[in-house]
Amino acid sequence: MYPTDRSISEEDGDSSPFLHSEGSSKYPVRINDCKQGFDPTSDSANPQEWPLSYKRGIVALLAGSAFTVTFNSMSVIPIATQIAEEVGNADGSKMVSALPVTIWELGEATGCLLIAPLSEIFGRYRVINTCNILFIFATIIGAVSTSMLQFIVSRALAGMVVTSNVLNPAIIGDIFPPEHRGTALSIVQFAPVLGGTIGAAASGAISELLGWRSVLGTSILMASLCQLGFLVYYRESYKPAILRKRAVALHEKMDDISSVDNLGESLFLGQASTGILLSLLRPALIIFDSGVLAALSVFGCVLFAHYCVQNVTLPLILEDTYGMSPAEAGKAFLANGAGSIIGIVICKFTIDRIYLGLRAANKGIGRPEYRLPMAIIAALMMPLALALYGLCAEYRLPLGVLLVSVAWTRMCIVLGLVPVMAYAVDACSLYSASAATGIVVLRCIAGASLPLLTVQMVECVGYGSSYILLSAISLGLGLIPILVMRFGPHWRQRSGYTS
Repeated sequence: MYPTDRSISEEDGDSSPFLHSEGSSKYPVRINDCKQGFDPTSDSANPQEWPLSYKRGIVALLAGSAFTVTFNSMSVIPIATQIAEEVGNADGSKMVSALPVTIWELGEATGCLLIAPLSEIFGRYRVINTCNILFIFATIIGAVSTSMLQFIVSRALAGMVVTSNVLNPAIIGDIFPPEHRGTALSIVQFAPVLGGTIGAAASGAISELLGWRSVLGTSILMASLCQLGFLVYYRESYKPAILRKRAVALHEKMDDISSVDNLGESLFLGQASTGILLSLLRPALIIFDSGVLAALSVFGCVLFAHYCVQNVTLPLILEDTYGMSPAEAGKAFLANGAGSIIGIVICKFTIDRIYLGLRAANKGIGRPEYRLPMAIIAALMMPLALALYGLCAEYRLPLGVLLVSVAWTRMCIVLGLVPVMAYAVDACSLYSASAATGIVVLRCIAGASLPLLTVQMVECVGYGSSYILLSAISLGLGLIPILVMRFGPHWRQRSGYTS
């Protein structure tokens, strides 16, 4: 079933809702598809009318969860060889170092196919809390592993129940109108950047002092604190789930099942008729039905694959080429964080303002394509960053140059990924979680496969030639956001999900 079409005709604004009162007339609630079914004058159950302070708390909670997940994922990479030697008696090859990344990404690609559709059936609250609890248990299994197989299974299970990549953008779409989502998404995206940087930098030192199991123990503690916050603070934000609960209460009050059934059928956007199977298939249906989203997904998945490739190759380059210890290599990951922070700050101060400026130039009509200018800039800068990174590794250029290329690459990745996710949220409205899932699945598959292929390619032809090839591929794919920016409004009309 296709989602209802929506029109966007908001008043202009020029700054973030984080800086203004929710009651300000300058920032009224304007998204039409959240008015259908809610009282159009005032409805406290409408997530977009929640108090600003509460929305800030939700953003902080989502950011904390994303920080924990990325800390867990990245902290294992610098100590992967140590883990393999202790529990698996492995020889510390490059493939062993890449394995924690690929297993995690494959698990995430599988799990998000269930997470997003289930959140559109049962609501965000039930799904996110269930997955968070399973994530804690999977990490505990990894911390007490006595064999490499057990550890690999735990990493796959942990990746399968990660909700942040899929549900965080969808929840932002639930509670904020379009012109303010870019700022909120940038804040939420900053947390995993920080978590990955701290995780990679701290894991080597923690492992040397307390052992690698203490690294996972730290992740377990942080995940437990985040889960407590979700249980006591977060409440359901998905419109159909809220209205479903309201209809059940109305049924109990009126004791008139027929009228409530009719109400439920109109309010819940046909969820009962579509069924669970169609809901589970919806991420694939959206991607295959919308050529625009499919193209942007390819662009985004290649960017994310470079993120994973750099996570795998950087420790190898620092230890093998530059002779660093694991602890020193972990500290060098701070360059990743610096580049990501620069990218996040740029996104925070530009995405919404560019959107508002282009909307004003288009007679007040907003379009998802107005999210993409920063992605175009990232696409043009990325090939140079990749080429410099490969040349540094091949010819052992000064360490400072290598770290600059690392920061430059990560900045481009952030500048490309945040607008693509914001585009999916704007274009698909209530089905933004499923749209995000389609994007995440493709990028997880790329993130699982490209590091292995790159490691093999490096062993055959070296870093220089390998990264020149990756740079050329990235340059070709950079045409995608340019074409979508130009022709996207017309192409989107071919799909009911994005029209």
